[in-house]
Amino acid sequence: MIVAAGRPELAQARDALAGSVAVVMTMGALHDGHAELIRTAVRSADSVLVTIFVNPLQFGAGEDLDRYPRTLEADLALCAREGATVVFTPAPDVVYPDGPPVVRVTAGPLGEVLEGASRPGHFDGVLTVVLKLLQLTRPHVALFGQKDAQQLAGIRRMVRDLDLQVDVVGVPTVREPDGLALSSRNRFLSPEQRTSALVLGRALHRRDVEAGRALVTAEPGVELDYLARVDSTTFADHPDGDLLVVAARVGTTRLIDNMVLTDTATTHDRER
Repeated sequence: MIVAAGRPELAQARDALAGSVAVVMTMGALHDGHAELIRTAVRSADSVLVTIFVNPLQFGAGEDLDRYPRTLEADLALCAREGATVVFTPAPDVVYPDGPPVVRVTAGPLGEVLEGASRPGHFDGVLTVVLKLLQLTRPHVALFGQKDAQQLAGIRRMVRDLDLQVDVVGVPTVREPDGLALSSRNRFLSPEQRTSALVLGRALHRRDVEAGRALVTAEPGVELDYLARVDSTTFADHPDGDLLVVAARVGTTRLIDNMVLTDTATTHDRER
């Protein structure tokens, strides 16, 4: 496995790859959800390129950029174990050599609702770095987790709108045995908070917005941000939407989750 920290090393490693190339973009602090992304990528392409980069553009004022876990040694071990071919580990000045970019991607209306409303500018930062990493890694396939469903929808729309030559594949959420969606931020939960966090999954399984909201609101130590039924492509509220999404703060840790309500979004996730 080749580890590249700079652009020249990445370009040399990428040029040496033959056949189809899949990319898995991460911010590090890798867990089995990321491992499943890499495993799926290994099955999807001849070579797998993983990026590990904590993107400052997607963190707003007061968010946890400095607190975000950084575990590079363990991350590289996981990548090697799961069969990654190349791992790109740039510093911010490698991705943004001229400082914060003047020209950025805008997520449009999709970036203004739900996660976008709670975290203004977040999806603009996500799409900007995803576009840059797609340009640098030149993959045939890019894999993203379904847990970040609104992010996945925004990336798919960007790829369509900007005519990018890459297939975007969504990979189902990986969960703990008790149903908690895997997240790099779960490590910040105390044992009691982790138990409280299970209310998000219970609320989604109510399959009813009002009942789910009431359940989360009643859970001590959990502050509901939103629970909504939406169209999985536009993320607009819709009574017959195919996706339930939820976000809440458990203690000081913000968690998100979602549940597909019809076969529609699942089919989208498997598009190639």
